[in-house]
Amino acid sequence: MISFVSKYQKNNDLRKPHLGCRLSLLTGSLAVMTRILSVSYDLALLSSRQLLLESLGCEVVSASEFSRALQLCNHGSRFGLFVLGHSIPTPEKEALVAAFRAHCSAPVIALKKVGEEVTTADFQIEPDPSQLLDVISRVISRHAASA
Repeated sequence: MISFVSKYQKNNDLRKPHLGCRLSLLTGSLAVMTRILSVSYDLALLSSRQLLLESLGCEVVSASEFSRALQLCNHGSRFGLFVLGHSIPTPEKEALVAAFRAHCSAPVIALKKVGEEVTTADFQIEPDPSQLLDVISRVISRHAASA
């Protein structure tokens, strides 16, 4: 029988791999803002984003449909941050941002396609996990400093 022991396993203590300094910056502040609404029409990307954000200690509510995202916001759910995926067409992103602004005061991060502008979002970034982590860490830091 062949046995494999991960380099992260030591004395039966399974540890998560080190994902960089961004995570260490985030983990101390996540208690301030932990609930994120993530919206995307691409189920694989939505699932990947949820896993990434949950690995940071966030509570993530995912919506793969426009109507579900509106429903979550309109029913008084409290979120500390909204993330809109690049698979959502620009007019629908703008409509979602407007709905979020009407019911919630949380910042909005829009992941954009090349050449796309979502002028109503607080942040427009490329759909890159490291950029997403950078922006989230800045938003959390600002929120923690004002709390």
